[in-house]
Amino acid sequence: MTTVRALAVVAMVGGLAWAQAGDKSTPATSNVPGAQYPRIQPDLGVTFRVNAPLAQKVQVKPGGDGLGKAPFDMVRDYQGVWTVTTPPAAPGFHYYFLLVDGFQCNDPGSQSYFGWNTETSGVEVPDRVDFYEAKEVPHGEVRARWYWSRTTGQWRRAQVYTPADYDTSGAKRYPVLYLQHGSGENETSWVKQGRVSFILDNLIAAKRAAPMIVVMENGMVAVKPGAAPVEAAGAGRGNSRNGAFEEVVMNDLIPMIDSTYRTVANREQRAIAGLSMGAGQAMQIGLSHLDKFAYIGSFSGGVRGTDPKTAYNGVFADAAAFQKKVKLLWLGAGIAEAASHQANQAWHETLEKAGIQNVFFECPFAHEWQTWRYDLQDFAPRLFR
Repeated sequence: MTTVRALAVVAMVGGLAWAQAGDKSTPATSNVPGAQYPRIQPDLGVTFRVNAPLAQKVQVKPGGDGLGKAPFDMVRDYQGVWTVTTPPAAPGFHYYFLLVDGFQCNDPGSQSYFGWNTETSGVEVPDRVDFYEAKEVPHGEVRARWYWSRTTGQWRRAQVYTPADYDTSGAKRYPVLYLQHGSGENETSWVKQGRVSFILDNLIAAKRAAPMIVVMENGMVAVKPGAAPVEAAGAGRGNSRNGAFEEVVMNDLIPMIDSTYRTVANREQRAIAGLSMGAGQAMQIGLSHLDKFAYIGSFSGGVRGTDPKTAYNGVFADAAAFQKKVKLLWLGAGIAEAASHQANQAWHETLEKAGIQNVFFECPFAHEWQTWRYDLQDFAPRLFR
């Protein structure tokens, strides 16, 4: 009963307290409107504050390494307001939860984001760059597109970015990038956490990227009716929960997009990429269907096999034939995600020695959204040129 009452107080007033006079911190841009906490300190430490006078213990639990590895204990004042300031955080977007007497819940001061297979809190820590911020440029739209999947026997929802001139360009047709999220996320993640629309708006306005349609689907939930609860073969295909995703993309999603939007419906104008789990899906789908994709990108993905002659069902065995078909094979990883970085760098070098041209991109961050924003910033301008 104590925990329930404490959570009710948090829900009513958490995040709405005001900073003390002279405080040079600023509310995070990821807060709900009017919420003053979390606040970003000048050194990029993050101050969290919640009102829970009946709670015995309140903590901030990071969802990843950007804020820190362990839960941060909050300190209670005489009014029952709990506060903690973290050490300087890495720039970018970070998931987190509150633990109130051991009960995991969201911070009412934060917007919610789908990650870790649930709605979570998140905090945006500013970087010195602005390529993923809204600017005074023409803006595209993100549209929610529902469609029927014959593969799964379900209605599914894709998020579709269309560039700023899409509705005014008459009969003009556009290339398409299929862009996948990571494990525990969904089709909204690239929009909310990844800022994909702002990244593309800014690149297109600067004439650094070709105007393109970007399609984002839920790679976590694609179950064939009657599928057995066993691991499906192939990296990126996952288990029975998302084992049909490749079929959804090839048999349902691409045909729906090409029949609904003004696309250039050929392989030379179609790309696929993804992050983490989505990188595995992009590599599996793209490399298995070179008749459909000419551009393939892996953001912080794993490497399946180490021998180019046999990896990915031998698609690299004939280097000359591969080079004629694939216009871009792009690998990226953050330096701070050491295992993925080392594996992708080694795979890049192995492929180069085998005569397979590819791009390896690195940035200083870990396995987190700041890495994948930087990845997209480098990847998108290389498409459809």
